[in-house]
Amino acid sequence: MIYVCVPVHNEARTAGLVLWKVRQVFTAFPREYQLLVLDDASTDHTREVLASYAKVLPMTIVAHRERRGYARSLEELLRLALQRTDRPKRDCAITLHADFVHSPESMEDMVKHLESGADLVVAELVEQRGRVSRALGLARRWTPRLLRVAGLRDTVSGFLALRRIVLRQALRRDTTQFLQTEGWCASAELVARLAPHARRLDAVPAAARYDLVQRPSRVRPWRQLLEAWRARSVIRAARTVVALLLIAVGLHAQSDTAPRTDSTRADSAGVPSMAAMAIVTPPVAVPFLVGERLVYGARYGPFSVGTATMQVAGIDTIRGVEAVHFVFLIDGGALWYHIHQNLESWVGRHDFRSRRFLNQTEERGKAWERKFEIYPDSGFYREAGRDTTVATVADPLDDAAFLYWIRTVPLEVGKRYEYRRYFRPERNPVIVEVLKRERVGVAGKKWDAIVVRPRIPNGGGIFAEKADARMWLSDDSLRIMLALQSKFSFGQVTLKLKQIDSIKENAASPPEHP
Repeated sequence: MIYVCVPVHNEARTAGLVLWKVRQVFTAFPREYQLLVLDDASTDHTREVLASYAKVLPMTIVAHRERRGYARSLEELLRLALQRTDRPKRDCAITLHADFVHSPESMEDMVKHLESGADLVVAELVEQRGRVSRALGLARRWTPRLLRVAGLRDTVSGFLALRRIVLRQALRRDTTQFLQTEGWCASAELVARLAPHARRLDAVPAAARYDLVQRPSRVRPWRQLLEAWRARSVIRAARTVVALLLIAVGLHAQSDTAPRTDSTRADSAGVPSMAAMAIVTPPVAVPFLVGERLVYGARYGPFSVGTATMQVAGIDTIRGVEAVHFVFLIDGGALWYHIHQNLESWVGRHDFRSRRFLNQTEERGKAWERKFEIYPDSGFYREAGRDTTVATVADPLDDAAFLYWIRTVPLEVGKRYEYRRYFRPERNPVIVEVLKRERVGVAGKKWDAIVVRPRIPNGGGIFAEKADARMWLSDDSLRIMLALQSKFSFGQVTLKLKQIDSIKENAASPPEHP
């Protein structure tokens, strides 16, 4: 069952047409659906319009005598849908505006993504049809940048589809008022609270149909930007929550020495042949579980300048292969400087080879995104937005995957290791120097640590040669990253472990070389 949740306030001109369009979508794309509509104390003819459509559509109407706002109305509809379902893993809900800004035709694509395995699908309004004021356009462009959620460009569209189980898990943590903000901020907050509980979050492009809206916008642009600025802490707190109910599934790495079955020639650039790449051995347990979340404080000299989190976010499926989803998020700044960097990696659960890598960065007011699809079995990778393919290495790793892979390899003090595993061959080798053992105090206790210097001489990012990075790994079977030090364009930043969530200190066997 698909529950289409439509909060309404003074939408007499468009509400009925939107509902009828929903009917047309599910007539052409046959799925069982129910309309849940909440009239938030409308003062025009909305009530009469809804009553007439309720006679011919599968629809439930809820009415407020006093206006409670968009966020309270949306939350009430979602809770109602959750109460009605007896199959939360299968049933889903779609949130839809009644002013025609959301195009109901996009629901078909959203449902298809859910049916293909996604738990949460956000329609990003990347195209604008019709004119809006310059101030509103600026507010619409900048608000998502203030209210970020990993993996999304548009967090405030308010047009999303979700499995009911995701909402149920989110509500177990937030049992009182679920949404604490209003308007666009509430849309971003909803996504931020649901996303940690979704095994897979997808985004689909959609158009904002301002050309069909029949009333002036209720958004006050400058006030909306101010509210978004104030809501950053709420969104940040919501988006860093990890779904503790995820099943703690053991991750596996692979050996580099056993024979493989695939074969092809080596290319002229020196990339190993597929015969050399195709190594298959029984998987070896690694020292982290799904649900592990490490929280770090970032310091620039004596100043606290932000936070960072590393998490084993879940198990996804990438092109038919089970993949573990790693997330590394840095968010901080001081005075005129601000950086927000989100690195996400999807690594084969049984072979520890990167399948997908996402780098979203905003620094000094400039934002960019790079996404790579990596095909280790075929020996190439492709960057989003480019048609060409590029040869990759035998067992590719990306920046975020490296932070976990380094926990699985044997390291001896005084030794220097070279690995040709970075997925962009021209940037190899990855060099790891084991400098010393050291006693460090983080997360409220003292740790024995191994200090290593990882670097990619031909690369960029936190492991570039000029970054002169240092990592402190716990000198035990878990190899937790206790601290990371790296130089950015403005100076040196040190991340120190503050908190460990969802980790069982005796759950993993000692790591072996994959």
